[in-house]
Order: sequence, then structure tokens, then C-alpha cells
Amino acid sequence: MGVLSVQSEAVQGIQRGLDGLRKNASEIASADQLNKAGEGTDLVGALVDLQQNKIQVQASAKVVSAVDEVIGTIIDIRA
Repeated sequence: MGVLSVQSEAVQGIQRGLDGLRKNASEIASADQLNKAGEGTDLVGALVDLQQNKIQVQASAKVVSAVDEVIGTIIDIRA
């Protein structure tokens, strides 16, 4: 697996995590409205998923940072 394909996967991981965060935020916001209306919702599940998506974004960002360092090192060696 090349450096650029790793970077691409990491960026996709960030995007998937952000998409999940948006979905979780919407679920949490609607849970409040549904609870006021007397309907039960899975607020705990949405909060757990929110944390998982946050960790995914953080981990993927660290991979992007590591790839950036590797590319910088390669450029320095070639220069």
C-alpha cells in the first residue's frame, strides 16, 4: 500500500466519521423533541456512536498527519 493510498483512506475515514457525527447530532437533537412528545428514543446509543465517530475522526487525522511527515521526510531526503 502506497503512501498516497494510505492518505486517501485516512481522508475517507475522516469523512465517514464526520458524516456519522452529523447523523448522531441529528439523532440527539430529535431525541429531545421526541422525548418531550412522550416517545422513547435510543439517546444512549446515539451518544455512544457519537463518541465512536469522534475517535474515528481523531485517529484518521493522526494518520493524515503521519503521512504528511513521511512525505516531508521523503522530500528532504531527495533534496
